[in-house]
Amino acid sequence: MPAIKKSKTPFNNFVLITFDSCRYDALIKARPKNIQRLGKVEKRWSYATWTAPSHYNLLTGLMPHTSPSNVYASEYYKKDFVRFNERLGTDNIEFKSLVPKMYLPCFLKDTMGYKTNAMVSLPVLNPKTLINTGFDTYRLMDSHNDMRAMVRALTFSEEQPNFYLLNVGETHYPYALPSEPPNEWPKISGVHGIFKHLDDHIVGGKLLEQKEKHFDQAKLRTLRQRQIDAVRYLDTVVEELLDTVPKNTYITITADHGELFGEEGYFGHGPVQHDKVFEVPFVEGKIR
Repeated sequence: MPAIKKSKTPFNNFVLITFDSCRYDALIKARPKNIQRLGKVEKRWSYATWTAPSHYNLLTGLMPHTSPSNVYASEYYKKDFVRFNERLGTDNIEFKSLVPKMYLPCFLKDTMGYKTNAMVSLPVLNPKTLINTGFDTYRLMDSHNDMRAMVRALTFSEEQPNFYLLNVGETHYPYALPSEPPNEWPKISGVHGIFKHLDDHIVGGKLLEQKEKHFDQAKLRTLRQRQIDAVRYLDTVVEELLDTVPKNTYITITADHGELFGEEGYFGHGPVQHDKVFEVPFVEGKIR
């Protein structure tokens, strides 16, 4: 593992982590003690139901949102962007700060002097996509489900603050841990084939439209439990992360979207309109 060096810059390092497809209630059910060291886990809502558009929203600076009443959207966005002052350790960021590109990596790199990095698990976010804009380094990991490999690849420059986007795949179908052989992963016909061919950005659908009988409730309960177990495992990786990063590091953990496990006849995410595919966990805090 490379040595981690503490930054001497006045700004915080900022690590933005997405547990791909992780439902809010799955994370809560896992009772992750290390993740909750960052703060209270909130229920928020994603702006999109699959990986690529959700990450684009995140990288415009739009975190998963609360749902306040009697508030104009423009006012909510302004207040939400002000939170970047806390995340980055400054006091002069406003909504207009990201104009004209409206893209967080470009703002951090060009305006704030950050070194910008991404490590992604899902091939739909591969380096040839437009999401790879404004990054100094951008890597599609060798395995779709190994956050620990990401943590052990982190390096922090002494010369400038650092931003990392980490897209984590353990919580994405088939909810497999790095130690689990692929021949032991659960396989759902139609979904697993899409995953195998690396364009798994659409994996949702109405179960009742399936001709096969694989979508029984017992199997769906097993799949949901696998995601919960994946969060429990990731909590041990987060412990390593918290022990690894420099003290002046702000960490945000959320999900790009949720997942459906049979509610009203749906499985997965993507072309699905349901509360559970929008509900995501959100927690953040500074390592002091």
